[in-house]
Amino acid sequence: MDEEAMTGRGRRAANGGTPPGRSGGRLADEVYDTLLGQLMSLRIEPGSRVTIDVLARELGVSQTPIRDALNRMEAEGLVVRVPHAGYRIPPQINRHRFEDMLEVRLLLEPAAARRSAERASLAQVAGLQRMLGEMAELEGGNEPLAYGAFGLRDAAFHDLVALSAENQVIREALARLHSHVHLFRLHHDTQVTHLAMAEHEEVVAAIAARDPDAAAYAMRRHILRSGERFRRLFDEIKDVDAAPVEA
Repeated sequence: MDEEAMTGRGRRAANGGTPPGRSGGRLADEVYDTLLGQLMSLRIEPGSRVTIDVLARELGVSQTPIRDALNRMEAEGLVVRVPHAGYRIPPQINRHRFEDMLEVRLLLEPAAARRSAERASLAQVAGLQRMLGEMAELEGGNEPLAYGAFGLRDAAFHDLVALSAENQVIREALARLHSHVHLFRLHHDTQVTHLAMAEHEEVVAAIAARDPDAAAYAMRRHILRSGERFRRLFDEIKDVDAAPVEA
């Protein structure tokens, strides 16, 4: 997927959710926005099964826009296709999986940022800066759709860094993790968007300055700080599970 496709995907994810069939815009995009909002608000629970015919009845649309929306969500790691059984929402990641993903990202993404500072074209640097502006429009959004759209835009940002590094193996490895999707589904926390934005700006500034060391350092610091933020969520979940239940 090229830079234009990545920024286009992020831009579509940022559009406000409109109930399908009620106003303008492509119906599949409206269905996608509706499903994304339900997924991020946990109205569609992790691990649950979703089928095209059931969704078509619930949303009052034909199966075609449902199928198009689910195909797009599958490509983004939001749903998993189950042969002959429709689709399934991936389960929430556990602590062990989270730590493994963090370790892989620390190995790959600082290297990608370093190479991006060395190899990114002027158009790609401009694309990263433009992506920051689009993410700023979503920063701190209280609606699940806005938060989910920020998470997808976050994934697109990191993919664009990997693309500009001109290392397809690193890019493909990071894409398979779908780490941003899993992390942003853990908890709706607008502080995450605010802190991530500042760290993204440091990465882009170093890439634009053609400073490989600074770019690698900024990306490593961003991933470490992101890990700390989401690690606290696991600790909070653990504390809740361990709390005594009153009779």
